[in-house]
Amino acid sequence: MSKILVSACLAGESCRFDGKHSLEVEIREMVKEARAVPGCPEVLGGLSIPRTRAEIVGGDGLAVINRKAKVLTVDGQNVGAAFLDGARHFLALARSQNCRSAVLKSKSPSCGVGQIFDGSFSGKVNSGDGVAAALLKQDGLEVISCE
Repeated sequence: MSKILVSACLAGESCRFDGKHSLEVEIREMVKEARAVPGCPEVLGGLSIPRTRAEIVGGDGLAVINRKAKVLTVDGQNVGAAFLDGARHFLALARSQNCRSAVLKSKSPSCGVGQIFDGSFSGKVNSGDGVAAALLKQDGLEVISCE
């Protein structure tokens, strides 16, 4: 039986940029029952908890993968390499656990599915996927938002 890859923050792990979680009780139960595998691409990429908020500037996660957009922190630091590295580790986790689908945190520059913040740090959203979501989709996983 294949497992589902999930954003660790949805399982109650305090790994968001602000050091908090985004607990979804059903997802936590799936992890406890070993039906889901939690991971945080940003932490897997070497970023700290807490960390400076980041957004994709100039495109979406696929554009970051193709080096046509950047992931910048609110103070202008380019953290795209960490996001790409984390996305690769997240994909490796999915493969190692035979995950064929993922439930990810919406709007995140890593895990956003269908919508991500627009890079202006104003709370506005654009269509597109985060870096990890885009990489998982490229590999053929079914990726859905927790919403």
